[in-house]
Amino acid sequence: MAKSSARKQREKWAREGKRNPELNRSIFAFADMKQRVTKTKTEKLHQNKHKRSLSYHRDDDLFYLFRSAS
Repeated sequence: MAKSSARKQREKWAREGKRNPELNRSIFAFADMKQRVTKTKTEKLHQNKHKRSLSYHRDDDLFYLFRSAS
């Protein structure tokens, strides 16, 4: 690939002993600054993965006691 004119200028300044402008860049210049948006449908579905389902509690719903007439 060809060098851009800005890159050529930076290299020229570095050869002349001047400060390279690349060194002035922030540490966040190359960081991934994307922000997450709302959850996708699959993320919503898997959100309750480790919670117990309703069928787990159905055993305690109703008790019926039969009393014999003796």
